Amino acid sequence: MPGVLTPLNWTLWHRTLEKAALKAAFRIGVLSRAESEFTDDADRHYFRVFYGRPTIQVEYMGTMGDRMPGTSSEDIVISILGRVPDGWQANPTRRRWPIIAGRFPWTFMTVTKEIRETVKAVDAWYAPHLQRVSKALTVAEATENFRVATRHFDRALETQVVGSLAGIVPVYDILERLTKRAGVDISALSGSGGAEVSGLVTDVWKASRNELRFDEVVARHGMHGPSEGEISSVVWRENPEPLRTLIETYALQDDDEDPRLREADHHIAAGMAARQLLAATPRWQRPAVRFLLKLAATRIPLRGAAKRSLVQGLDGTRASARRLGALLVEAGTLEHTDDIFYLTAAEVENTPSDVKSLVRKRRERRDAYAALSIPSEWKGMPEATPVGADDGLTAEGAMTLEGIGVSAGVVEGIARVLYEPDFAAVQPGEVLVTPTTDPSWSSVMFISSALVVDIGGALSHAAVVARELRVPCVVNTRSGSRTIKTGDRIRVNGNSGTVEVLERAASPVELEDA
Repeated sequence: MPGVLTPLNWTLWHRTLEKAALKAAFRIGVLSRAESEFTDDADRHYFRVFYGRPTIQVEYMGTMGDRMPGTSSEDIVISILGRVPDGWQANPTRRRWPIIAGRFPWTFMTVTKEIRETVKAVDAWYAPHLQRVSKALTVAEATENFRVATRHFDRALETQVVGSLAGIVPVYDILERLTKRAGVDISALSGSGGAEVSGLVTDVWKASRNELRFDEVVARHGMHGPSEGEISSVVWRENPEPLRTLIETYALQDDDEDPRLREADHHIAAGMAARQLLAATPRWQRPAVRFLLKLAATRIPLRGAAKRSLVQGLDGTRASARRLGALLVEAGTLEHTDDIFYLTAAEVENTPSDVKSLVRKRRERRDAYAALSIPSEWKGMPEATPVGADDGLTAEGAMTLEGIGVSAGVVEGIARVLYEPDFAAVQPGEVLVTPTTDPSWSSVMFISSALVVDIGGALSHAAVVARELRVPCVVNTRSGSRTIKTGDRIRVNGNSGTVEVLERAASPVELEDA
């Protein structure tokens, strides 16, 4: 959920996300039925919005770790946030262990079937839905299309949350502990061929080699685009020109950069890493480790498959909302089609009488929030500051940033700092530096030599995609996008988790002119 959200986007994500997180914890056995009941009291929600930005209460993840056997609140918080916050208070307990022992195995075994069923259902619905949306002639028809789309989005989002927490994260956690103990690189074993990466990147590559028609790429991946997690954004289906530019950039790459070759290399590396892990494992434990490796190979890529369904669900809702917005403009209810995104989900179905003034006020508020910056983490209320204000991070000269290495390899190159997904600005071979990423960034990460991200842990989006693309990656630098400038020469060490600024750019303007 990128940047300052529109009201419609937040109301679509928030309620389902909150319920899904509670449901996942209940199905695992971590929360009791009473604890997992949804409440309208926003002060008790794990997911909230501050200055228009979505946030997660870290204590939710901590509770999972405190109550689950074989892990801790610190372990789980680190996997998401990248570090344990200052003053963290763990509250470990074993009282839920008998309940977890009864619920977790069944949920763990059945959740992959749920993911596959959701993927199949959403994929079958998506393309026909877009056709129906284009033919909707009345406000009532468009409203019904919107209602149906939100149900598919809700299902995909719930599947993503429950599937990740109950079926994917536990496998990764165990694998991480085993590989760390054996001195084996987990990057090679953490899954490959995820639908959101291999499908998208490979198809863009094929189009750059005239192996696939442009319209076929749009048909398969049109739900992607800059800031695709915000429903008001314009995706490739609506404006394919950014995709065309990306294909032209891929065409400049050498043939030996073919993502299918990278995938083959990944399988070879995975085989070697698996043999190393088994060799370092006592003989009597090897059958269990082989089973774990099989689980990792099949389950971790499902994270990308579920995310693709999530993106399809949101895009189907986007198409419905835009069509409804256009019809409401024709009816004189709204001034602009995109005003629909400044209503809540409930208001979309029942438009308030003062809708025009309401939309103007909300646009002004969103613009005001966009002019503010908030920290990546805080306790209580965040302190907002004007964007661009001197935050003491304008260091000059050589320096080293500490983060978490999540995709192995060492790369030295020129930095390209992006706060928004302006992919036309990225040149092949540059090191991409950004506060965070969403699925739309996968295609441009492919042409980057390395990736540096301010926030995240081993299972954050950037980390998973970087491993699949075999791009060295360091996350959780916390201030990388503010201390590194476009044009700086930096060295990214995905093994140690360090980012060295070797040489400062003489002038960012000169770099653009070059």
